[in-house]
Amino acid sequence: MEGRWIRLNRLFADRKRAVVVAADHGFFIGPTQGAIDLPTAVESWGEADGILLSPGMLQSCGHAFSYRGAPCAVIRLDWSTVFGGRWGFTGAHPTKVLDPATALAMGADIGIATFTFTMEQELVDRENIEHFARLVDAKRQCGLPLIGELFPIAPGDLSADELFRQVQTGCRILAELGADVIKTYFTGERFAETVEATPVPILCLGAEKLPNDIDALELAQRAIQAGARGVVFGRNVIQSRDPAAMISALRMVVKEDADPAEAAGEAGLA
Repeated sequence: MEGRWIRLNRLFADRKRAVVVAADHGFFIGPTQGAIDLPTAVESWGEADGILLSPGMLQSCGHAFSYRGAPCAVIRLDWSTVFGGRWGFTGAHPTKVLDPATALAMGADIGIATFTFTMEQELVDRENIEHFARLVDAKRQCGLPLIGELFPIAPGDLSADELFRQVQTGCRILAELGADVIKTYFTGERFAETVEATPVPILCLGAEKLPNDIDALELAQRAIQAGARGVVFGRNVIQSRDPAAMISALRMVVKEDADPAEAAGEAGLA
């Protein structure tokens, strides 16, 4: 068994589904509630299967990964203008910030990189294909598993059909390029079609903070029932009134198919 599979199997321990906490918001939007003091915040996230950080924060948060049974360190390898909609950015132009081999040497277990496929802007699509393909080549040489994050331009402005089409097409292309796992949007009733057409595990992201913890748990349940292999939730965990309890409830919903309300009650969120 090669190195990338050994590392990837740590994320899906006992062949179960995964709960990952995303805390790389500061890399794209600056200081973020719930992660202002990130080295302290991560101390309560130990039940997660993985924690997603930017490269520079790994050195400040290494204590979250340095013990037996700790979460996997999932490290961002790139930066993209696709996350700059709040500043009026309208494209998806990625740039590498960390080589996979360097990430591995720093202590990363898994890398993650963005990918956008518009089916309309040929130069953007070509740039994203080339960018992700280069990272795939580099991760194969060093044995670092790579998550492809399928992130459309201004997803909130897309119709349900447009979002489904971009996600399904982009997920298949990411798998064809060599992504080991994919992180993307849950697209509702037709998400199962995307899972069926994608031969690698898909993790659903939480996107914007939902009004209540139960809403996020119900989103996770819907994604799992449609075939997702887990979730990558950021603000819906780190901005919960009790992040540790939220992770516990998510584990019950994601790994044990628990009812969201019952999981919330057992975890002390109700």
